[in-house]
Amino acid sequence: MDAQELVKYACEALLERKGQNLEVLHIEELTTLTEYFVICSATSTTQVKALADNVEYHLKYDHDVMPHHVEGFESSSWILLDYGSMLVHIFLPETRDFYRLENLWKDGEKVPLADLGVDA
Repeated sequence: MDAQELVKYACEALLERKGQNLEVLHIEELTTLTEYFVICSATSTTQVKALADNVEYHLKYDHDVMPHHVEGFESSSWILLDYGSMLVHIFLPETRDFYRLENLWKDGEKVPLADLGVDA
């Protein structure tokens, strides 16, 4: 599975659980860390966990893909799912405002969900 397909499936899983302000950044030309950032907000710590669980569930059971690493389940204000070619960041709004990843990686290319084949 290529990185763009992985991003598509992660976005669909986030939207299925009502993830908010979903953004995809293509940063492959800027770093060797990953190809894509998927950034999403949630309304509560419970929803942050539910969104992360849903991404993990769908990628594991529907596509046989497991994360390399997961961070943040303890605090649940920011959960990071590392899939190698894609990093999924799920934030509470105030945590997202504090870290401003979109601003930090502003030279990355914003990818419209429609370009991925995702109905938003």
